[in-house]
Order: sequence, then structure tokens, then C-alpha cells
Amino acid sequence: MIAFDIDGARLLGAAATVASYAALCLAVLSKERRKAAAQAARGQAPTAGVDAKPLLIVHASQTGAAEQLAWQTARALRGPALPPRVAALGTLAPGDLATASRVLFIASTCGEGDAPDAALPFVRRMMDAASAQPLSGLRYGLLALGDREFANFCAFGRRLDGWLRRQGARPLFERIEVDAMARSSLARWTRELGRLSGAGDALAGSEPACETWRLARRTHVNPGSLGAPVFHLELEPPAGATPDWEPGDLLEIQPPHASAAPRPYSIASIPADGRVHLLVRQERRGDGELGLASGWLTAGASTGGEVAVKLRPHRNFRLGDNAWRPLILVGNGTGIAGLRAHLRARASRAGAGAGAGPAARPRHWLVFGERQAAHDFHYRDDIEAWQADGTLARLDLAFSRDQAPRRYVQDCLRAQPALLRQWLDDGAALYVCGSLRGMAAGVEEVLVAIVGDERVQALKAEGRYRRDVY
Repeated sequence: MIAFDIDGARLLGAAATVASYAALCLAVLSKERRKAAAQAARGQAPTAGVDAKPLLIVHASQTGAAEQLAWQTARALRGPALPPRVAALGTLAPGDLATASRVLFIASTCGEGDAPDAALPFVRRMMDAASAQPLSGLRYGLLALGDREFANFCAFGRRLDGWLRRQGARPLFERIEVDAMARSSLARWTRELGRLSGAGDALAGSEPACETWRLARRTHVNPGSLGAPVFHLELEPPAGATPDWEPGDLLEIQPPHASAAPRPYSIASIPADGRVHLLVRQERRGDGELGLASGWLTAGASTGGEVAVKLRPHRNFRLGDNAWRPLILVGNGTGIAGLRAHLRARASRAGAGAGAGPAARPRHWLVFGERQAAHDFHYRDDIEAWQADGTLARLDLAFSRDQAPRRYVQDCLRAQPALLRQWLDDGAALYVCGSLRGMAAGVEEVLVAIVGDERVQALKAEGRYRRDVY
């Protein structure tokens, strides 16, 4: 599955520009420190924004790209005197911005204009509040990540910018909007920071190198399907390498095309498998041509050949504090990939502690949907084995083309309101992986209908409702 939300699709392709931006941030900070030292030597008080407060770098991310940009910036800015602080927007306390002097925001928009799930606590606590602390002492820069394929381009970044201004914060420069990680927009961000530092565009960084892995296996898993071809891929790291990742993480693939941006895919395996497993649907553009990334992976790349990759943490879809909770796993199509990794990890952990007995195992309820059971029951052997050994306490399937009217995963949940409420009352976490339009929106609509919007938002704030949607 392409984990394609609007803050992640072209991250690696823009890495060189982002590295330049981070270097320029360092120049800004260094200049401020020199100015503060000179003022101190003359017995003057530091000017606003040049004090002992660390630079705050805030990210609002759905699939991890904005967060990765924030941490890359922090590493470039790290110094012994004034290390920067990185924070997720949703974790900020009411006083954090009021006491800050300078903040860099990197904010994604999710879907059709929404805030990223992890940012919702801040939105409700601060931006939607009837009153909030004034921010007249704050200077900020804002990079808004979006995708013009969606109607409300950069809507959350624009909303955040407007809120900051209404609270009295002053922009260091006008908001920078980025369409699908376009290099030109990131270059403008770099130039603005260069103007502030006086460094111009002289500073440049180098793009982090991808790792070269081997495409060890490729299997067409849905011949005869009404849908597009789907392939199970296995990629093998170099000999002697021991890459590590967590269930929920992504693998970014760099196709060997000069114009192709990297594509992130949900990982369907665990490190103990020794390989990264992917489930990739072969996409075609409007003109009938194969997609650059999916087409190359499923038809162009040679089995045994080299593939440029990079592991990317996706903390919003990791288990985290939900490691021992019951899990409700909902997905459609190639979205089963991210859910399979969680189930493989939990089954492996249960096997390692088999002496504790079935009662000690966390429960799992899987809801999976596709077109036709005869052709599109991806990872069927795994799922049926988990049913047999008790890893899956419940399995609901929705193959939309096998009956009339069509049935989807949200219909499975709608048919079990009491059971859904009971699992949530028992502390279950809900993980949704697959298409944003239709499936993910339908699942949320059903959740709100069954447990109410207030509880749905509380589940998000607690980290018990997580989505990897595209």
C-alpha cells in the first residue's frame, strides 16, 4: 500500500533542499547568539527572541514526513549552548507558545483540509477555545505541506497561520506553501531563512544516501481480479546489515527515474522475517501509462536487481502505548499490509510467551475488505492461521463485488455496535489502514454514529485511534 498522505510523497526527492534549509536555520541561530553575546558585552539586555530560550521546532504530521523534517532540522541546529527543542503540535501545553520567542512550524494537511490526527488535541484545546493566551512576544515561521490534488490545499497550515496572527504572533516571513514537497517551494523557504540570517543561498547540504537493497521476490497475488494487479514484494538488505523497524513504519522506494519522487509504502513484515514485505497495487495514470513507482516495482525492476530504499519511522501508526491493548484492525485493499505487520509482531510475542496461556494474550479483531474473495483475499493463509491459533478473536470480511448490495468494512462495524462499544470499553485501540476516501471516512462516520463524536476525538487524543490512510 502506498502510505500516501499529503505530507510524505516526495520527501527524499526534496532532502537536499531541506538540508540547505536546516543549515540556514543554523546560520540564523548562530547570528542571534553572536548578537546576544555582543549585547551582553556592552551591558545591554538581549533583544526580543535572542535569549536563553531554545528554538522550538513544532511538527504536525500524519505519516511522519513533517516530523522527519523537524528532527532533521534539529540535528542540524544542535549545539552545546542552545539545543533546539522538537515537539509534536498536539503535545504542546497552553504556556509553551506563550513563553517561546521563536518557533518554526512544519504543518501538514490531512485529506480534504483536516488537521493531522495527532494535532487534534492542540486544535481543540487551543485553536477552538473561546479564549487563549496572547502570543505577542512570539515570532514564527511556518511551512505548510499540502497537495493540490485535494480541494482544500494546505488548509490546516493556513488555519494555523491565521490563528497565530489573531493571537498576536508576528511572522518572520509570509507562510510558505509546498505542493507535494516541490523543490521550488522548499527553495523559497530556504531563501527566506537565508534572508533572515544574511547567509543568502550560499549554504548547501547533501542529500542523505539511500541504501541499496535487493528485490528478492515478486508475486502477482490477485490474477483474475476485477481490480488492478496487486503484487507481494520482498526486499532484502545488504549482506551483514541488520535493519530495524517497528510495525507501522514505512519503506520509501526511489525509482530510477530522474523525474520520479520517492514513494512510501507500508511495511507488511517484522525484522525477524529478515526482509521487508510490501503489498503494491499497480497504478495507471489517466493516460494509461503505469505509475512511475508502482509500475517500476511491479513490472520494470528485475527480480534480484537493486532497489534504492530508506526506512522511515511512522510513529503515528506504531503501537506505542497500545502494545498490550486489544486491537481492532480495519483495512481495505493493500491496506492489509500495515495491519499484517502488527499481527505478525503480536503473534510472535505471544509465541515467545506461550506459557502464559491464551487468556494472557491481547485480543485482535480484524475487519478486512476487498473486491472478490476468490481473487483478492490478500494474506489469506496468514489470516486463517491466526484464526486457528487464537491470535484473531474475531474476523469480519467484506468483499464488495461478491453480493448485492455491496458490502464494505464500515458496514461490518455498523452491524456490530454493541460489540464495538464493548471492545472500546475494554481498552481496545483502533488502527485503520487503507484508502482515505470512502473507507477511512466511512469508518469514522460509523464510529461517530455508534459512540459519539466526543468519544472519537478522545480516542484520537489518547492515541487509541490511529490511521495510515492515503
